[in-house]
Amino acid sequence: MNNKLTKLIKYYSLINHNLIFSNKSINRYNQIQPKIQKDKSENLQRLRENINEIKNCKLKENASNLVFSDGNPNSKVMIVGEGPGANEDKEGLPFVGRAGQLLDKMLHAINLSRKNVYITNVVNYRPPENRKPTEKEVERYLPYLKKHIEIIKPQIILLLGSTAMNAILQDADVISKMRGKWYEIEINKCKLSSIVSFHPAYLLRQPEQKKFSWIDLKMIRDKLNKLK
Repeated sequence: MNNKLTKLIKYYSLINHNLIFSNKSINRYNQIQPKIQKDKSENLQRLRENINEIKNCKLKENASNLVFSDGNPNSKVMIVGEGPGANEDKEGLPFVGRAGQLLDKMLHAINLSRKNVYITNVVNYRPPENRKPTEKEVERYLPYLKKHIEIIKPQIILLLGSTAMNAILQDADVISKMRGKWYEIEINKCKLSSIVSFHPAYLLRQPEQKKFSWIDLKMIRDKLNKLK
């Protein structure tokens, strides 16, 4: 009897019985949060509240959630995408759908993850039917994005897609000619190195372009190694 009981205990230990029999669902985003300086934390909270208080915005009226950010606010790398999609609108986090899964793999390829990068978008509410944000919408949210960058103070900013590229670099050429190069820029007195790459959603539609994104990723890896 004792022998059977010992085997049973070992069995439940191996299969993680505490997860199987728990009544609580597993939250894939419930991670240990990094320690943030008090002033940075307060500034981020204030910025989030300011965005949440935006009035007369069609994006906000049609969205379910404010999608503010994900990742580590202390990171040297900030990633800026276009805007939330359906999954992001539901979860309240950027890049959690298929494009987000691809982004995670891309980051993993250069030994990065959401634990050591910081992610946001140009607009913080989902455009209806996942359409591209209009110029007026980008213009309206751009001051908030610039403030976001000022608070985080990254050393590298990765602009994913033409919307992010045009918002930050202004008067940019087509993305195929802009990617694969470093641009030294200044945002709200914050000097940083910027690089453009294809949005993961575009790569899902055009997988043959992944080889160019891999070049961009290696450039980020090399830049980080130099910063270290």
